[in-house]
Amino acid sequence: MARVATITLNAAYDLVGRLPRIEIGEVNTVETLGIFPAGKGINVAKVLKDLGVDVAVGGFLGEDNVGDFETLFKKQGLEDKFHRVAGKTRINVKITETEADVTDLNFLGYQITSEAWQQFTADSLAYCQNFDIVAVCGSLPRGVTPELFADWLNRLHQAGVKVVLDSSNAALTAGLKAHPWLVKPNHRELEAWIGHPLNSLEKIIVAAKKLKAEGIANVIISMGANGSLWLNDHAVIQAQPPKCENVVSTVGAGDSMVAGLIYGIEKGLPQAETLAFASAVSAFAVSQSNVGVSDTSLLEPILANVKISVIEG
Repeated sequence: MARVATITLNAAYDLVGRLPRIEIGEVNTVETLGIFPAGKGINVAKVLKDLGVDVAVGGFLGEDNVGDFETLFKKQGLEDKFHRVAGKTRINVKITETEADVTDLNFLGYQITSEAWQQFTADSLAYCQNFDIVAVCGSLPRGVTPELFADWLNRLHQAGVKVVLDSSNAALTAGLKAHPWLVKPNHRELEAWIGHPLNSLEKIIVAAKKLKAEGIANVIISMGANGSLWLNDHAVIQAQPPKCENVVSTVGAGDSMVAGLIYGIEKGLPQAETLAFASAVSAFAVSQSNVGVSDTSLLEPILANVKISVIEG
């Protein structure tokens, strides 16, 4: 029986590639790293399954191009609770520039009707109560407003479901009001939430404490090369992973971190050990084009070099 479920409302095929530098307005030749059935919650589920945690996956898929998703779920042994809707699941283009950041071109996908949303919320409210943790990841599809999203999350909260929220923009802003149990915004998303730049660790911690005061038990801030922070009632800790020399693609690094956090929490590891493990899984993710941990022994040398600092507690 799976103890963790992930929900991906706006699933996607990720077309991943890299080149030294995007030249705007020019023809760019891109090295293709692959096209993968994905979406943030599915990525989290893939990593968790590789780590030995049984996972159920839910959300929406377009029925016109569902085949690769169904193949993935069977191959990985993921329990499929997805609702099929009319239309196609979108394709997102993710380009890693070796001299800069990742550029995401996220297309709009299927439209969710009010009937499809009502069916999904009724079904998910029933099944989510059977899981220890439910990770709600990614953006909102067309037809699902931030208000509808927040109302659904609130109902999960009232039903006693431990929700891990990993989203951005309007979905994150709305979701934060619905008392998720754990959130993982990045530095930029925290700045957007607080409404001003956060150009020091101290300022980031102050803003994260304000976020935690909204009734969120665990606030984790990912800060790219500066590692991550975890604030809860017990402590404020920082993890600093080793520098990765061979970055293939940062696609899925955040999802891998969420999976590592859930793994540590499920295994009952202490806070510092959980954050160190999650940081190692995330650091490992950037060394490959697809999401997953093919061999857990590959994490050991990275984990040995994660630095943990207790800032408070």
